[in-house]
Amino acid sequence: MRINTLKYSGIAGGVIYWLFTFWAISRNKWFSFFEHALSDLGTAEANAPWIYNYGLMVSSIFVMLFAVYLVLTSQTKLQTAGGAYISVAAVFLALIGIYPGGTRSHVFVSTYFFVQFFLGMLLYGLGSEKRLRNISLLIFILAVAGSLINWPSVTLIETYEIVLIMVFALLIALR
Repeated sequence: MRINTLKYSGIAGGVIYWLFTFWAISRNKWFSFFEHALSDLGTAEANAPWIYNYGLMVSSIFVMLFAVYLVLTSQTKLQTAGGAYISVAAVFLALIGIYPGGTRSHVFVSTYFFVQFFLGMLLYGLGSEKRLRNISLLIFILAVAGSLINWPSVTLIETYEIVLIMVFALLIALR
């Protein structure tokens, strides 16, 4: 596999995540974007919770490949550090599936997935050329601002943050 093809793995991870998520939603008619958390799809009370949880684990492999791409193509120490943070985020993403909603570690691993990813993205961006630096900083500010909004549901804030992550992955793929 050529290293350059790994730059698309961030997008692939996002697409795979949403495919599994919509599959899980189709098995759980009670689920509402306006009342629940996405992780509710992976709890013991959900129909076929393995769909959502395995989707997180499969997606994490692609996020890890994305992080590997970032590290291998880094030109600065900040880019390397950013890629390393995103690799840690990939581990936390898998852990969300291993510790689904309702388990003791779930809130920690799900929160730290987002924290690690956005810190990694910020560091990577700060070590990059002006355009990527500015866009990464803007996405980081939007992520922090989004966490301060009183959203009607956890799913809406999670979706907002995931879209920001996918924007960053798209920027890297198109670079």
